[in-house]
Amino acid sequence: MTEDLPELRASDTDRERVAEILRDALAEGRLAMEEFDERLDATYKARTYGELEPITADLPVAAAGPAPLSLRKESGAPTPWAERIVSGTEGSAVGLSLMGGFQRKGRWTIGRRFTAACLMGGGQIDLREANFAGPEVVISCWVLMGGVNIVVPPGVEVDVRGLGVMGGFDAREDGAPGEPGAPRVVVRGLALMGGVSVERKLPRAERRRLKEERRRLKDDGRKELD
Repeated sequence: MTEDLPELRASDTDRERVAEILRDALAEGRLAMEEFDERLDATYKARTYGELEPITADLPVAAAGPAPLSLRKESGAPTPWAERIVSGTEGSAVGLSLMGGFQRKGRWTIGRRFTAACLMGGGQIDLREANFAGPEVVISCWVLMGGVNIVVPPGVEVDVRGLGVMGGFDAREDGAPGEPGAPRVVVRGLALMGGVSVERKLPRAERRRLKEERRRLKDDGRKELD
């Protein structure tokens, strides 16, 4: 399955599945602690199925070749995004900054059309824990001598269409396919002597959990070696 979709974005669930395979391999003595650390680090940095597959290619469990978890769905089970796309609600539509700043983060709902206007100021639009008023939201950024930072969670498709004049739109996350059922975020507008950036990050709670899990595994590995 992954060979057919090497560029499809991997989900957090897919990365956790690979991490679990590595933990089993460590416990069975198939991997040394140093190699386990290297592969686990590569797992959490992987962004596509094509990057995940080689990490377990030489381990017996990989021979079964199950489909990535984000592509498997039990009959009638909702997708992870189903509860976060709340069609029929209006949501927040405007963020304004005049020689100051604005923030939208945490639990909030972004409308289908959101306008961010910054004049000599900045704005942050954090969508990691946000709900979406539709399967596609359009963020229009109008920036003069300022900046807007947009943070999206893994799995969300991003389409950047903005124009920068003596400034720029960060298109590093542009064009990568999203997870099935995930919303699509379109970023457009104009940045004059300013900038609009788009970055992909795990939710804070998930980052803390993964950090604690990696620390625990390292501690367990050291105890086994002592």
